[in-house]
Amino acid sequence: MARLSSIREWRPPGLSIDVSNAGSELSPGGEARIFPSFLVFALIFVSIALLHASLLRLPYLWDEAGYYVPAARDLLLSGSLIPRSTVTNAHPPLVMAWVALGWKLFGFTPLVAHLAMLLIASFTLLGILRLAERVANIHVAIAATISTALYSVFFTQSALVHLDMAAAGFTLWGLRDYIEQRRIRTAVWFSLAALAKETAILAPLALLIWELICSLAPERRSSEWCLFRFSPKSVWLLVPLLPLSIWFRYHYLRTGYVFGNPEFFRYNVSATLDLVRIVLAAGMRVWQLFGYMNLYFLTAAALLAMLRPPRSEQGVERPRIAVPVQWVFLVLIITYVLAMSVVGGAELARYMLPVVPLLVILSVSTLWRRVRYWTAVTALVALAFVAALLVNPPYGFPFEDNLAYRNYVLLHRNAAEFLAMRYPRARVLTAWPASDELTRPYLGYISYPMRVRRIENFAFAEVSSAAELGSDFDVALVFSTKYLPPHSLLARWPQWEQVETRFFGFHRDLPPPVAAQVLGGNLVYTATRDGQWIGVIEMERVLNAPSR
Repeated sequence: MARLSSIREWRPPGLSIDVSNAGSELSPGGEARIFPSFLVFALIFVSIALLHASLLRLPYLWDEAGYYVPAARDLLLSGSLIPRSTVTNAHPPLVMAWVALGWKLFGFTPLVAHLAMLLIASFTLLGILRLAERVANIHVAIAATISTALYSVFFTQSALVHLDMAAAGFTLWGLRDYIEQRRIRTAVWFSLAALAKETAILAPLALLIWELICSLAPERRSSEWCLFRFSPKSVWLLVPLLPLSIWFRYHYLRTGYVFGNPEFFRYNVSATLDLVRIVLAAGMRVWQLFGYMNLYFLTAAALLAMLRPPRSEQGVERPRIAVPVQWVFLVLIITYVLAMSVVGGAELARYMLPVVPLLVILSVSTLWRRVRYWTAVTALVALAFVAALLVNPPYGFPFEDNLAYRNYVLLHRNAAEFLAMRYPRARVLTAWPASDELTRPYLGYISYPMRVRRIENFAFAEVSSAAELGSDFDVALVFSTKYLPPHSLLARWPQWEQVETRFFGFHRDLPPPVAAQVLGGNLVYTATRDGQWIGVIEMERVLNAPSR
């Protein structure tokens, strides 16, 4: 059986060295795996489950509560792949089906849903380990896997009922088999990725286009930077289009829409097709890959390491990841940056999860190759990732990107309990997602539904408009919809807020005392946690109403 003796000596199949049997249980360095995959998977799952132990029973958060959990619940109760209790947005049903299966087997609780997602995250981390082991070595693989697991966005998404973790996991496994030229398995993994989230179709299409480009270049030159040239086997990369097309066809026949309801399509596609916005969004995507949540520590370390010569062992330089593999990684990274800059109304960091591990692998490999104390440097980077998980950065960010989401959930759960106890029959003015938290008891915030009047947000214009129709509600639940640091780095450039408002829907929420003045009510409850706040405002007529 052929084996890869050295990454540095490796060349694409059909060009110089035949690696068609490279799928053996040997790493590129020729070292046998010490533990089988199922034991490694079990170790990863137990480890991250312990790290997430305090988070697993929390009520559902934001988009979990707004779409994914209701959609999975509908599938559990009715068997329908099309959500009934919420508007459909055409996301494929694989992840929702997985969560519904967990509920069917073990009970309808947040604990079961979050453990089901941790299984997916463990599978993704195992894929990172095996991919890095194949293209680099076991030392790089372990360090890259641990670093990725501790990266703030990856850590929080590991337990949340979202689609991006599953899309990342299947994509990374597909990439590993693609490198080993296992075309059928590659097609299967990429098909599952597309059924987890439709944007995962980007990976196989990008690889197919790259092979076509490589086939147009002279063979001698393309061998330096191309992994594979286009061939009849390349058609396997089109296979993932089939199940995704079947899903969209089914969705159209059931709903009349191909890509979700008109508002979903407008928000995520038609409203984003502005050249200035695309350029700005591309800058945000690059930041999310290289700097966001302390990623700049890893980026800076890798760049500084590039200034040093490769280390040698017994007179032989430590090998780098093969240049053709690096180009494959780069093609996928560029594809995601460009595509996610064009589509997606919210510039969420989790959308980049399929390619962030590729940057981590490349960076850790650079440190291993060029820095003597690379393990110490990697450990410092990991500590920086943990710090980003625990400490809010000096810029705004969605709560779901670090443990701020725990503060959000606790604030909302306590406020909901206050409302339910003191105003059980009141009509509540609030904004999404609290509007769902108060009307869907299965989300974990209340025990029975309350009556809600929903507004878009707590900006002055929205609250003022609501005040004019004050008779429609009895109390108001106001809360911070995003984290805004007291001394933001971007606050020195006031024009940026105008740009965010125009292209990304930015607004400033009125704090509870100001909102109470605008609404003409009294602030009867308020709580804060690390920059987040929530308040309950009682209208005057409720105070003056006769007791019964």
